[in-house]
Amino acid sequence: MPKHVAFIMDGNRRYARKRQVERQEGHTQGFDKLAETLRWCLNLNIHEVTVYAFSIENFKRSKDEVDGLMELAKQKFIRLLDEQENLKKHGVCIRVLGDLTLLPLDLQQHIARAVVATRTHNKCFLNVCFAYTSRHEIANAVREMAWGVEQGLIKSSDVSEALLSQCLYSSNSPNPDLLIRTSGEVRLSDFLLWQTSHSCLVFQSVLWPEYSFWNLCDAILQYQLNYRPLQKARDQHREGQTLQQHEADRAGVADLLQHHGNGKPLDAQKRQEALLNYTASREERVQDFLGALQHKRDSFLTDLTSQAALA
Repeated sequence: MPKHVAFIMDGNRRYARKRQVERQEGHTQGFDKLAETLRWCLNLNIHEVTVYAFSIENFKRSKDEVDGLMELAKQKFIRLLDEQENLKKHGVCIRVLGDLTLLPLDLQQHIARAVVATRTHNKCFLNVCFAYTSRHEIANAVREMAWGVEQGLIKSSDVSEALLSQCLYSSNSPNPDLLIRTSGEVRLSDFLLWQTSHSCLVFQSVLWPEYSFWNLCDAILQYQLNYRPLQKARDQHREGQTLQQHEADRAGVADLLQHHGNGKPLDAQKRQEALLNYTASREERVQDFLGALQHKRDSFLTDLTSQAALA
């Protein structure tokens, strides 16, 4: 069974047209379907779900629709805060991935309160991508690494593919095993591009508000049929990353000896000791940097909750 499933919940507006109801009603039905789908996932022992709730591109829609979506999101996060005891009972951790600064301040505050209130829960995880695109996320991760270099926390030579992964909004989550998109569209729409390079991608024609348990089962079956080649590709990528980092460390040691050595070649044992010391120093720097980055992100959310309490 997949442990982490991602959804592009597409088709709310087409559902509204199909049912001849207001567009906002389509979005409301979509939110209700998410709650139902989360229960299905939990019953299937899928303990992590990531959903594409609002793309940065969606800000280009009409003001009425965007305002309606912001209000709907605010209502849902307020409702989550009212359900804190249930969330604690079931160990639900809520994370919101995206650029919260693009959102109205009151919505930022409600989001922050929900995230802070549940961040110690660890039985199941709901990641809501809101004010998000993958390109924006990757660009932000690059900026975070540049900040680390500017602050003297890491060296430019520490920058790597693996470190970039750890600077993404989703750094606390494993990559999705399965990504599902509804409504018949066959594209990712700038969603989790980095994280889904070795995920099973399933595109289904059903509109999101009409999604059923059997649609989910069909997607899981497709994942199971493709599990072996997917796992092989992941293992090969992991091995390649390890080898790449090892080679980068060796090159770093060689450069260090060239600039700071006494000109005499080191024997194999001393070269190995130098490599181990270099690797340990890099890993310590990286961990300190990631700790500082997490503290910066936590402080942003804590400040928002404090503002909400004073309001």
